[in-house]
Amino acid sequence: MRAIALHRDVIVVTSAILRVNCVIVRASAGLSEDASGAPEQPAEPADAPRPGTETAARSHEDGESFVIDSPVLPDELDALPALLEQARFPAPSGLLVTHGDWDHLLGRLAYPGVALGAGESTVERLRASPGEAQRDLRDFDEELMIERARPLALGSLQALAVPGRCAVGERELELYSASGHTSDGMAVLIPWALVLVAGDYLSPIELPTLNSGGDLQAYLATLERLRSLVANAEHVVPGHGPVLGGDEALAVLEEDAVYLQALAERGAEAELPDGRRGAAQRTLHGENVATLEGGVPG
Repeated sequence: MRAIALHRDVIVVTSAILRVNCVIVRASAGLSEDASGAPEQPAEPADAPRPGTETAARSHEDGESFVIDSPVLPDELDALPALLEQARFPAPSGLLVTHGDWDHLLGRLAYPGVALGAGESTVERLRASPGEAQRDLRDFDEELMIERARPLALGSLQALAVPGRCAVGERELELYSASGHTSDGMAVLIPWALVLVAGDYLSPIELPTLNSGGDLQAYLATLERLRSLVANAEHVVPGHGPVLGGDEALAVLEEDAVYLQALAERGAEAELPDGRRGAAQRTLHGENVATLEGGVPG
């Protein structure tokens, strides 16, 4: 697991498997904030605020924090509370998920008593297919021989209006619709930190994929919806892969749009983006083609 600080109020944790990104956001209490992002630094104890600074003098219990999406491996989930403590973030008062794929839903394993919020479309998806995420997680764990201390229990879900806003402390997160990869989804903008959490979009290491319920035209519409947000962001956090600067993310967005247009027009003959032409990506491409042709979804 790797952790970096994008801003004094934003930490990104990247799982060692699937390179899934989890974002922890804090709204500090009683401090005036600016929108300047801090340089990326490893979120290790040595990088915690130094004694004598204003941040270090403030109790780490001040303010409020949310965890968006999740790492995957049991030891990574177990390490989250200590990581937040070392970074002087308060324990999370809420969990958010960008969409209903199992690998983004594991925050409840780290914080079983914390409320879980999702966009209305995600809540509808999870309620329509009860137990699907748990079965997918069990299949993944069995394949890789991963043991977990307890099964995943999502509990009651809080449906959030999307587009809309979600309060965290004295701040607000902005929520934007992001469907196409699946039938559900939202992107989360942290406006004071200029960080966009994109869900399973804008990954420089993975093709745009049309999973169960995914839709090509909805995916293209999501890319257009994200364009202005990306243009004004300092950091864009995709669901999988490295954090991008705004210009880098715009370049990925353009590549993804070109690929999806070619997929619609040429199907299996569509050209894959540079850097995403390996065997695994060609498999994903084949699954996208099958989805469009009415076969087994990716």
